[in-house]
Amino acid sequence: MANPITCRLVTPERELLNEEVVYASVPAWDGLMGVQHGTAPIVARLGLGKLRLDFPADAGSGSREYFVDGGFLKMSHNELIILAERAIAAEEIIETDAQAELAEAQARVIPEDAPNRMEAVEKLTREREAAALKISMAKNSKAVGI
Repeated sequence: MANPITCRLVTPERELLNEEVVYASVPAWDGLMGVQHGTAPIVARLGLGKLRLDFPADAGSGSREYFVDGGFLKMSHNELIILAERAIAAEEIIETDAQAELAEAQARVIPEDAPNRMEAVEKLTREREAAALKISMAKNSKAVGI
């Protein structure tokens, strides 16, 4: 059996998780990062993506997924603390709401003469990516029966 680590997932609103996991696949700002027992201490910036947590055999050996967007993580002394700006459990994502978010973002157009146009385009692109990821996660959580 793999040695577990303590994992806490916290947003500005509440603590979503405080449990032992054997592995975490974390969407860092610059790509996916794997964390498990013995991982060297690190502080990293979170990006937009899917957080997957794998649980030990005595807890049912399953996995749980969360949509996360922004924040930071700290791994130290076999404790992973994830401070996310936004985090939603996959099973709580409502597919129709995510589809509406995507449609709204796709319909929005940034005027050519908008101040800070590049920044606005990047923000809109990120909103579209977030909505598309939510749709994918909602469909997948229904398919696997989460």
